[in-house]
Amino acid sequence: MDQYNVLRMFPDMSPEEMQQIMGMMQGMTETQQQNFLLSYKGRRRDKTLMLVLALLGFFGVAGIHRFLSEDYGLGVLYVFTAGLCFIGTIVDVININEITLKYNLSQAIATANFVKMMR
Repeated sequence: MDQYNVLRMFPDMSPEEMQQIMGMMQGMTETQQQNFLLSYKGRRRDKTLMLVLALLGFFGVAGIHRFLSEDYGLGVLYVFTAGLCFIGTIVDVININEITLKYNLSQAIATANFVKMMR
């Protein structure tokens, strides 16, 4: 599958994430690539959703975005400390792209390994 088709499925994908995804898809059959992309699409988090949830920390419960990125320890810490007195929430809002990319790449690796095992 070429980069254009992948970009159509994920229009908000960063160039770094695209490069990693294309590298993971090398050596896969066409069917495996399709299965990988469909499964990854369901696991991937959108940056906008993560940003909105991080901003909710200022008005409601802090740390929801950390639970969605499977960083449960910081999620619990943020809930009980109001986002470390909002400082942690501010840092997370600034770094939301890196948090989302880290989570998405970990999900891509897990999905690629699963698809490759299903030969």
